[in-house]
Amino acid sequence: MAQFIMALDQGTTSSRAIIFDRAGCIIASDQREFEQILPSAGHVEHDPEEIWRTQLAVARGAIAAAGISASEIAAIGITNQRETTILWDAATGDSIGNAIVWQSRITTPICEELKEAGHESQFRKTTGLVLDPYFSGTKIRYMLDQDSELSGRAQRGEILFGTVDSFLVWRLTGGKCHVTDASNASRTLLFNLHEMAWDESLAKLLDVPMNMLPTVVDSSGVIGMTDPEWFGVAIPIAGIAGDQQAATFGQACFEPGNVKSTYGTGCFLLMNTGSEPVESQNQLLTTVGWSIGGETVYCLEGSVFIGGAVVQWLRDGLGMISDSSEVEALAASVEDHGGVYLVPAFVGLGAPHWDPTASGTMIGLSRGSTAGHVARAALESMAFQTADVVAAMQRDSGLDINALKVDGGASVNDMLMQFQSDLLQVVVERPRVAETTALGAAYLAGLAVDYWNDQSDVLANWQLGQSYRPSMAESETKERVAQWRRAVQRSLQWNV
Repeated sequence: MAQFIMALDQGTTSSRAIIFDRAGCIIASDQREFEQILPSAGHVEHDPEEIWRTQLAVARGAIAAAGISASEIAAIGITNQRETTILWDAATGDSIGNAIVWQSRITTPICEELKEAGHESQFRKTTGLVLDPYFSGTKIRYMLDQDSELSGRAQRGEILFGTVDSFLVWRLTGGKCHVTDASNASRTLLFNLHEMAWDESLAKLLDVPMNMLPTVVDSSGVIGMTDPEWFGVAIPIAGIAGDQQAATFGQACFEPGNVKSTYGTGCFLLMNTGSEPVESQNQLLTTVGWSIGGETVYCLEGSVFIGGAVVQWLRDGLGMISDSSEVEALAASVEDHGGVYLVPAFVGLGAPHWDPTASGTMIGLSRGSTAGHVARAALESMAFQTADVVAAMQRDSGLDINALKVDGGASVNDMLMQFQSDLLQVVVERPRVAETTALGAAYLAGLAVDYWNDQSDVLANWQLGQSYRPSMAESETKERVAQWRRAVQRSLQWNV
């Protein structure tokens, strides 16, 4: 009897697999990191074959760690780093070159050309996205331009495009399914939010053949079966969602106005806006949250490019710490921030600025500044960027935010979460099960095979782990935010 759900969580720096029970509790997991390929400044790549190898290995590893057989898994849900772009040969399934990662700014010139040609408004109104290198469409164009034969082959359907979810489904099903879900499709600059379909006019502007695009399916529903070669039995693949949408679902943000923030490599905030897309007037993104049974939930999103990655920079770039877990103690070694502000615009700034020319900036240094002040400024930068996005969401939606649900690796940092509550002047809630991204994918898959009955089961499973309440005076909060915004202004339009 199938008693468990397995989530495949393919992230920016590692591949993971987690097995959940009906209570949404973790039974077993496995994780493997993979290489970050940095060919030039601002450009990031991954090896698709390494993504596949590590993801398959951890799936098998999680099953072994749980001490169960694959036949006990009712379904598989997939969640993934979004926008990262992969091309592969339709006949052989072999990847073509490296994947271009969502962080990469390599397609900035393509975006600038499209803006200069007057197409920015069309992309914005149709897709809900800004015309930025972050998204998949310009990455596809760049990859096709690297080989004169690729465009023709793509036009004939010989070369396929997919985000990471699509590539994994193709491999897992033995090449039987070339699909993606609406949440991932809505991150490509090619998907019409209003018609919930690929947009031919935008594909023409980007010179991307429609033949290479995957079929768009619901986020919850049986898509296909895994080839028995991988796990010994065929397992239904029944859920797909981009990582941030999956986390929003896993956090049970089912009502308009519910907001979650994931503190991972970047920081990503999503607000449920209901059944109609809300067009942002404040440089946020309008995106699909999930689509179930033909009904779509939309979200406003603010994407912060450098979140937890700033701690990695302290470790790997500056050598201030030897392990990321040491940052909280280092930051706590000083009484306060000491006037130091760090704007981690290492790959430009995302929402609500969307300035690919912004540069990393540290300001307020004095002879008395220490490593502790820098560490504190690094942690606080995540909270400041999050607060900027929340303010924009409130302006766009007209909704008050009474609580912020948080998850992701950096959400375990008590100092950061308390400061976040202080800046927002709202309660910050961290769930007992922190792996909400994988859990969201598991829920989407489990609902499709009746492992869970409906979303009320998901709500019932959500349990509070820790809450943080504002302790900073509102006047001090306003002063800190004003200083932060002065620092941000100094980082903008630097690399022009």
